[in-house]
Amino acid sequence: MSETAPPQRILVVGAGYVGLTTAACFAHLGHDVICADIDRAKVASLSAGVVPIRETDLDRLVAEGIAQRRLRFVISAEAVAATCDFAFLCVPTPLRADGETELSYLMAALDSVASRLRPGSVLVTKSTVPVGTAPKIAAALGRTDVALASNPEFLREGSAVADFLAPDRIVIGADDLSAAHRVAALYAGMDAPVILSDPTSAETVKYAANAFLAAKVSFVNALAAVCEAVGADVDSVLEGVGSDHRIGSAYLQPGPGWGGSCLPKDTRALVSVANDAGYVFHLLEGVIAVNEQQLDRVVDKVARVVGIELAPPSDLGASAPEADVRCLDGVTVAVLGLTFKAGTDDLRGSPALRVADRLGVVGAQLVAYDPALGDDLDARPDISAQLPAALTVRSSAFEALRGADVAVVLTEWPEFATLDWARAAAEMAAARIVDARNLLDPVQLRAAGFTYEGLGRR
Repeated sequence: MSETAPPQRILVVGAGYVGLTTAACFAHLGHDVICADIDRAKVASLSAGVVPIRETDLDRLVAEGIAQRRLRFVISAEAVAATCDFAFLCVPTPLRADGETELSYLMAALDSVASRLRPGSVLVTKSTVPVGTAPKIAAALGRTDVALASNPEFLREGSAVADFLAPDRIVIGADDLSAAHRVAALYAGMDAPVILSDPTSAETVKYAANAFLAAKVSFVNALAAVCEAVGADVDSVLEGVGSDHRIGSAYLQPGPGWGGSCLPKDTRALVSVANDAGYVFHLLEGVIAVNEQQLDRVVDKVARVVGIELAPPSDLGASAPEADVRCLDGVTVAVLGLTFKAGTDDLRGSPALRVADRLGVVGAQLVAYDPALGDDLDARPDISAQLPAALTVRSSAFEALRGADVAVVLTEWPEFATLDWARAAAEMAAARIVDARNLLDPVQLRAAGFTYEGLGRR
């Protein structure tokens, strides 16, 4: 890619994780960016430089873009579409209850700008969409004087800015090669390969990448169960496996399961796309089933560490049998971590919340702490609405641990690794812990008096 390119005027429709990161980073690269969203309160907040989501460096880039007059926020995309060279669609595409992807937000965003786009401009889909959506967008647009491209995002929450500015690859799918090169030029100066393809292949890349990452996590969680069964140590096993350059160590870390806003949605969407095309994706169905099973394994560990044996599920991913309902009545569980990963305040698809919910179903009283949430949830109805009814949030780890019968680490916040666990043992009714992230030092915990249970560790 060339080192420099003339600045372009870019419209970004949607100011969520993807849209806001895209807008702020393109402004940082020198482009003139307008970010539009239908949420008036969000637009007002962002215009004042207040970023409503927890994302490393994003607040700094937003402030920089506003100060340098390269980034502004508006309510109406329609009013500014005619002034822009590119329009990026960055709106949510959630999974519906029937397993299909909800495209109404995307189509509404498209409808808001379709008739106003400047002739010769490029409409770019950055939202994650089902394979085969590009022709639907072309039909809905109904114009031949506007080029179309697919430019999927590969942003990890917590490191989205770094992922945008230093990507592993830039994928652009377009039937018009000149339009693809114009989109590629927006990223000029980045040291990353540019992969040009047709739109369908670009859409498939996004699903395939997330499905493979989910497969790695499900594999390592299943491997941890094998290690427990045969008496091996998963840390040593993974050091040996991850050292193979063909495999690598990324995403080879046991945990309570994969989650977030992307992997659950994208894996199920790819299964649906495959089924619709006549292929039963048994491998990916197994990956999803193992992830469901992992949630039950963590609940089972919590029960066993307090002396209760749950009957194993009869099928992969099946829920606990009826006989085990309310088996944790009277047991207080300190839940450490609620977000789906450290470095974000996002609860969407969080395996920590799903484990907590299952613990509540079997009767446990839940007291939780997460560094990203605090305890004043009256001001955060968006968060409190997602929490299990049996769960109370505290303002510190020690407040959550005080009087608990067992603790369970569900999010890998560094704060938990450096906690004064000797003090924690004194605060708890019983010093027991399930480390569902293998974050803690078992030797240190046992020296502090804890009964320690990890995933696949000897």
